[in-house]
Amino acid sequence: MNDNARAAGLALGAAVSLGLARFAYALLLPPMRADLGWSYTTAGAMNTLNAAGYLAGALALPRALAHIDARRLFLGGCVGTVLLLALHGGVTGDGALYLLRLLCGVTSAATFATGGLLAARIGGARPGMVLGIYYGGTGVGIVASALLVPPLAARSVPHAWQGAWWALAAAALLATGVAAAATRALVAPPAAGARREPVRWSAFGLGLAGYGCFGLGYIGYMTFIVSLLREQQVPPAQIVAFYVLLGLAVVASSWLWAGLLQRHRGGGPLALLNALLALATLLPVLSTRPVAVFVSGALFGAVFLSVVASTTAFVRHNLPPAAWASGIAAYTIVFAAGQIVGPVFTGWIADGAGGLVRGLAVSALLLAVGALLAALQRPLSAERP
Repeated sequence: MNDNARAAGLALGAAVSLGLARFAYALLLPPMRADLGWSYTTAGAMNTLNAAGYLAGALALPRALAHIDARRLFLGGCVGTVLLLALHGGVTGDGALYLLRLLCGVTSAATFATGGLLAARIGGARPGMVLGIYYGGTGVGIVASALLVPPLAARSVPHAWQGAWWALAAAALLATGVAAAATRALVAPPAAGARREPVRWSAFGLGLAGYGCFGLGYIGYMTFIVSLLREQQVPPAQIVAFYVLLGLAVVASSWLWAGLLQRHRGGGPLALLNALLALATLLPVLSTRPVAVFVSGALFGAVFLSVVASTTAFVRHNLPPAAWASGIAAYTIVFAAGQIVGPVFTGWIADGAGGLVRGLAVSALLLAVGALLAALQRPLSAERP
């Protein structure tokens, strides 16, 4: 099995941990909010708890990798996510849903971060392409969510949205099985006793700050964009098409940005991608015309997971292999911290004057600030093979 095929197997882990476990929530938020009487702050808090769990998982990851094989953590996170998604469909209380979103964040971190580490270790002649394929797998989960959730959540039965969670769990189980088979040959033994070079966060602090702004800004879009489109009375079929297009653009992003990630060692890729996301986030705020909506979805999908890939590429370019796990963990922690604040902050703004339009405008501003910060990040050292 070649490197791209192994990366595609890993990509199904990204589909589970982000596409199904996190971003499907944007489609479930409107029917759940209507059924359970949520404010936008409560709806955003659900994703804030998910991000808090992700942060907890990211913080525990270095110690776990010292004792457990990375592939085993990767698959264990997938299995845990399957079980938690199924449990989402069996409860209606806010407290139970908060807990499930929190735990789902922990299992997602175990899968997503270890998958990125395994993809970085695959390397090959075109490491940028391998990383792009891995992170682009999230789009597979987004497309599956767009096709599964709306028809199930729209049924005329009590708590129809619960069936959508069960369907997501079934899709995650199928993806986990395929990922397990495709990654069987990957070896990533525990790192206990291995030499680890210290990583000074201050050396790439501007890049970390720019990535933190990305976490704050992008999650507002991915949490509330479907709710905004519904408020703007965009037809349901167009919303489904919008989300499918966004997911397909995520898949295509591995080919769009692989060369950029391979050539540049500083913060330039992160700066460019953050700036494009700011533009994509502003489009549905400024116009409800179908062309603006679909351009926004295509542009956002084609960019946002490549921002994550750009940080892994930066680590691979600038740090020795012994420090890759620590470098990826640093970016993962900052990413998670931004996502903790982002959803509830955007929801709080949306509950005030201006609604979701103002909330997403603030998200666009945060992404623009992130672009400026990342543009100032310089390479750390000579490129490593």
